Amino acid sequence: MYIERKAGELTGSARIGRVRFSKTMKRVYYGDQVFQRNEYPEFKSNHYDVATGDQYWISGPKKRGGDRLYGERVPILIDEDVREEYWTEIRQEPERVNETDASR
Repeated sequence: MYIERKAGELTGSARIGRVRFSKTMKRVYYGDQVFQRNEYPEFKSNHYDVATGDQYWISGPKKRGGDRLYGERVPILIDEDVREEYWTEIRQEPERVNETDASR
């Protein structure tokens, strides 16, 4: 999934990583973070971190790239455990399998 921290800004730190969903699909688990779906989305976010209240945008990664809302050239880090799958299955660009930044 594409996970971008908003926390009151249009652009925040972002990454591509593997998540788990609750049975109701209202919670997303990523590492040690738990995100709750916003009942009333605000400021370009659709989830919030249960522990901190920080706002996040979480969505499936786009096949063509360009996951950021406004196309900014800020790094989008790819977690090591999903890097190969991201480049080969989602982006269908296996020649890029060693790249760790999805923003290019």
